[in-house]
Amino acid sequence: MASGADTIGPRWQQFKPLHNVCEFLHALHVYAEDANKGITRFVEANHFCSHARKDLRQCLIYDSNAKDARLIGVEYMIPKHVYLTLDPEEQKLWHSHEFEVKSGMLVFPKPDGWDTEEWEKAELAAMKEVVGLYGKTWHFWQTDLGHEVPLGYPTLMGSFTHADQLHMDEALKRRDQQFGISYKQKAAARADIPPPGVHENADYWWKSNR
Repeated sequence: MASGADTIGPRWQQFKPLHNVCEFLHALHVYAEDANKGITRFVEANHFCSHARKDLRQCLIYDSNAKDARLIGVEYMIPKHVYLTLDPEEQKLWHSHEFEVKSGMLVFPKPDGWDTEEWEKAELAAMKEVVGLYGKTWHFWQTDLGHEVPLGYPTLMGSFTHADQLHMDEALKRRDQQFGISYKQKAAARADIPPPGVHENADYWWKSNR
């Protein structure tokens, strides 16, 4: 019997869109609908991103970075000048990255073979751009509820915007151990990155009475 690879084409078949993936980011995503209710429910999000164009990143989001990881969502990232062109109601679906970057929550895990010091410099340079980006994220699979398959409608996700919204030591302990990093050290290294400020319509689910 032919293998799956044999039935869909040659083994050397080009999966060209995937060849553009050039970034691996790790962050925590918040369920926007629960943040509106005062509930802080979140999941780890492993982003594998490509640049569709200079001002648009598109990321596949998995529940881990393992070979058998489950695809749970997508995220699009745009710079502020593009965000400002959006309709005000559309702007409310997007989240900021300022706190994620400045707190050390968002990281680019170091690939094997890279010198640690050189990678830290490369990551810091990248964070100076990411800090000002806005993201729109949908998750299709609520694995934290034990769902074996994606159920229901896509769920809008967001980011944390303040340390009071979670216990960071606890939330990032497993991640930091896995990648051999410290979010506190990341935050210290990024202290000099100027905060770009966050548009009033972003992170809308955190706004009171909205």
